[in-house]
Amino acid sequence: MIFKNDSLDPAAVFTCAISLRDACDQSAKLQNLNISDLFQGVDQFYREAMRIAALFEEWACKHVVFDEMCDVWPYLLEDKFGAACLQRMSVEDLSGFDAEDCPDVAMKLLLPLNYIDAQPRLPLDVKAINPIPASHFTHWRIQTIRCLSGDDSFEPMIYGDDPFDPEYEPSILALYGVNAEGLVEHIKDFERYADAVAFVGKIAPGVEFPEEPVVKAQGS
Repeated sequence: MIFKNDSLDPAAVFTCAISLRDACDQSAKLQNLNISDLFQGVDQFYREAMRIAALFEEWACKHVVFDEMCDVWPYLLEDKFGAACLQRMSVEDLSGFDAEDCPDVAMKLLLPLNYIDAQPRLPLDVKAINPIPASHFTHWRIQTIRCLSGDDSFEPMIYGDDPFDPEYEPSILALYGVNAEGLVEHIKDFERYADAVAFVGKIAPGVEFPEEPVVKAQGS
């Protein structure tokens, strides 16, 4: 396979494909499936595995914050990528794997991801100390929230939630004030992280939210 994107790491693509092949072989044996029959030949299955591997590596190059990782990237992929893909979809459905599946697989791998103002949103949750000492709030919090289709009750979108889940309306960003007891008060909603940060900066000059926030698994 010839890589059209020079930024792709061939080792990462290769280990992704190997991991996916091994996970599919194991799953097929457990379910008494024939990989060759499912993909009209083993060669076509290998092409699909390489396509998915290259697609994920291309997505990861744009979205994974590698500086926040301790794992060696190809080794991590070899150990866990295939299983993460099969948590997302069955062996029979892998031919439909596309870019919309990458965020969910990445979060199944517990990867740190850079937050980009786009739809659908990743599950952002960042806090900043309130620099105004006399304020009712000790902290400010910007969090991704969303609601089920046909509902008007919003809920936090947490790490691991599928950003493309068709059961939900498009997500938004909510700004909260957090008091000393940890209680939160909703202040305002925003479409863009930059706008939320700018708004907080006007009411709490000196507040320091990260310019490029990172989406992480809880506790990492």
